[in-house]
Amino acid sequence: MNQLAMKKIAFFCLFTLVSFVGFSQPSISYHQSNLPFVGINYEIKERLKPELRLGTNYLFEDITVEIDISYDIANKEDYEIYVGGGFLTSDHTDGIVIPIGTAFYPFNEKKFGFHLELAPIIGDNNILRGSWGIRYRFLK
Repeated sequence: MNQLAMKKIAFFCLFTLVSFVGFSQPSISYHQSNLPFVGINYEIKERLKPELRLGTNYLFEDITVEIDISYDIANKEDYEIYVGGGFLTSDHTDGIVIPIGTAFYPFNEKKFGFHLELAPIIGDNNILRGSWGIRYRFLK
């Protein structure tokens, strides 16, 4: 197993452990773009969201790993506006990620919603990633 694979496994284990320790509310998301990914986040105190994101449509040995922490600037019942920072690592690029986005929850139960995000990735290759997708919150 190469060093990059070990780093990805270590990041995943550390993030998972830290996420389960805090009191939180989990959600999952799928982001569609040229660089699609799935995310698992935990909402802590209604505004702070550490998130693990894994690239999709890749071979397992080429999976992109991203760890972000977002803060909700606006956190209303029907929508959220957030900004954050994090780090992305893959075989293609490593860099700092600055996600800026919004999520909408148009249905009565406020568990299922849609989101839009713009995220500059600054590093080996500077990329401006735009994505849209779906989000499901496991509300308590």
